[in-house]
Amino acid sequence: MQNSGQRFVILGIFTVVIFIYLVRLFYIQVIDDNYKLSANNNVLRYITEYPARGLVYDRTGKLLVYNEAVYDLMVIPKQVKDFDTTSFCEIIGISKEEFEKKLKKARTYSRVKSSIFEKQLSAETYAVLQEKLFKFHGFYVQPRTLRKYPNKIAGHTLGYIGEVDDKLVAKNPYYQSGDYIGVSGLEQSYEVELRGQRGVRIVMVDVFNREKGSFSNGEYDSAAVSGQNLVTTLDLELQMLGERLLENKIGSVVAIEPSTGEILAIVTKPGYDPNLLVGRVRSKNYAQLLKDELKPLFNRAMMAYYPPGSTFKLVNALIAQQESIITPSTVFPHSFVVGSKSVKCHPHPGGLSLEGAVQYSCNPYFCNAFRAFVDNRKFVTSENGYKIWRDYVLSFGVGRKIGVDLPHELEGNVPKVDFYDRYYGKGRWKASTIFSLGIGQGELGITPLQMANIMCIIANKGYYYTPHIVKKIGDKTNSTRNLSEKHVTLVDASHFEVIQNGMQKVVEAGTARIARFGNVVICGKTGTAQNPHGKDHSLFVAFAPRENPKIAIAVMVENSGFGATWAAPVASLMMEKYLTDSISRPELYERMIKGNLLPTKKD
Repeated sequence: MQNSGQRFVILGIFTVVIFIYLVRLFYIQVIDDNYKLSANNNVLRYITEYPARGLVYDRTGKLLVYNEAVYDLMVIPKQVKDFDTTSFCEIIGISKEEFEKKLKKARTYSRVKSSIFEKQLSAETYAVLQEKLFKFHGFYVQPRTLRKYPNKIAGHTLGYIGEVDDKLVAKNPYYQSGDYIGVSGLEQSYEVELRGQRGVRIVMVDVFNREKGSFSNGEYDSAAVSGQNLVTTLDLELQMLGERLLENKIGSVVAIEPSTGEILAIVTKPGYDPNLLVGRVRSKNYAQLLKDELKPLFNRAMMAYYPPGSTFKLVNALIAQQESIITPSTVFPHSFVVGSKSVKCHPHPGGLSLEGAVQYSCNPYFCNAFRAFVDNRKFVTSENGYKIWRDYVLSFGVGRKIGVDLPHELEGNVPKVDFYDRYYGKGRWKASTIFSLGIGQGELGITPLQMANIMCIIANKGYYYTPHIVKKIGDKTNSTRNLSEKHVTLVDASHFEVIQNGMQKVVEAGTARIARFGNVVICGKTGTAQNPHGKDHSLFVAFAPRENPKIAIAVMVENSGFGATWAAPVASLMMEKYLTDSISRPELYERMIKGNLLPTKKD
C-alpha cells in the first residue's frame, strides 16, 4: 500500500510538471506576442518600403527638387551577437562609445522590434557595408530617399523635411517613428500630396542575416505609392536672376502674374542653400543659420512688415475717389500743416491734379486727401470715417492674410480704431493726428507679398486672384484652395485709369525713369520707407505692360535709400528678363549684382 501511495505521488508530480510545461508552451506560442515576434524575426524581416516624395518642377518643366537614395541601418537587438565592432564602427563612421549608446537606446525601445541604428548612410558607405553585413548579426539596411536641390535657390519657398516627433506620431496615425514630414515651404503646405503611401515587403533571412527571397512569393507585401509631382508657378530663370540681383543685400522680391495670381518669383535675402537642411547635417547647419545675425531663415517676402511709403498713395487715391472725396481734377494746396509740422511737395509744377500728384509723388496732396476722407462730415465722426477707410484698405488684401499656399503668411498691420483710442484717448484724435497714414507711414505694416498683390489689383482694375505657388498636382490643375476665385475690391474699375496714367508717367517722366526699357509701357511707383533704426528702405512697385499685364512686382531693399536707387533697377531688370528673355543694360545689371549693402558684421 505504501508503494502504491508513493507511485500516485510521483505520478501526480509528473502530471503537474507536464501540465505546467504545456501551459507555458501554449502561452509562449499563442499568447506571448514578443516571443512570436522574436521567432518571426529569426526567419522573416518586415521591411518598410518608403515611397519617393513627389518631384517639384518650375512652370516650364525644369526640375527644382528631386530625390537621392540613402540608407538607414536598422537593428534588432535580440539578434545581435558578438562581432568585430571596430570594423563595424569604421565602416559607418562612428566611435565605439557612440555604438554602445545607440545599441542601448535600441534595446530600451525593444529587444525584438527593429529600430533605426544609424540614419541616412550614403550610397558609398552602403556599398562597403553591404559586402560585410552578413558578419553583423541583427543589422540590416533599409533604403529611403532624401531631397536634393540642383539649383540651390528658393529655400524659404521650397522648404525642407524633418523627422516626426513623438507628439505627432501620437496624434496622427499615419506617421511612425523614423518617418519624415514637410517642415516648411511647399514641403509643409503640400505634405499630403507629396508624401505618397508606405508599403511593406516581407523577406526570409537565414542564420547569417542574409535575405533569401520573398515570403510566400510576396503575397502579403504591399507596394509603396510614390507621392504626386508638383508643377509650381515659379519661373526658374527669373527666380535665379532675382537671387543674383539681391545678393549681398537685405530685402525681397515678389513677382506675380496678375491675370492668374501665379507667383513667378519670390526671393528673400539673405537666404540659404536648401541642401544645407538635408540629411545628417541638417541639425548642425540649422543651428548655424539660426545664429547668423543677418537672419537667413527669416522669410522677409511674407513675414516682414514695412511701411509702404509713397507706394501706398495709390491705394489712398483710389479709396478717396470711390467715396467722391476727390476726382481726377481735384487740386490741393502745396503744403499740409498740422501744428508745428509742415509737409511740403518735392519740386514740381504747381496746380497738380490727381494724375500729376501720382507722377510727382506729392506728399501734401495725399495728406490732404486722407484728411478730407477721414474727417468728412458724411461719416459723422473721424472714428467712423477711419473705420470706413480701413475697410477699403482691407479689401486690397492688406491687414489680413490673402491665403497664399505657403505656411507662415502674416497679415500685416492696419490699426483698428481702439488702437488709437488707447494711445490718444477716445474722441481725442482725428485725421490730422494720424495723417502719416496718408503717405504710407505711421503704424502701417505691409509685406512685400501684399505689395505685389496690390499691383495685381491696380493692373486688373479692381480685383485679384489668390497668389499661389503650385500650378498643377500630378497632371491635374491645382484645385485645392479655390485659386480661381476672383476677389473684388470695394473700388469701382472706373477709378483705376487715372492712377495707371500717373504710374506710367512715374516711369516715363518721373522718379523711376531708370526703370524704362525698350518699348514696353510700364506703370510703376517708387517709395522710400522710413526706418527708425537706420537708413531708409528702397521700395519700387510696378506692372507691365500696361495693356494685358503679364507681370506685377514689388521690390524692397533695406537700408538703401531712395526707391529709384536700388529697388527700381532690380524690378526693371526682372521685368525685362521675363517679358523679353534678355537684358539690354549690362552696365545696370553689373552695378546691381556687385552692389554690397550688407552691414559690417560685429566681431
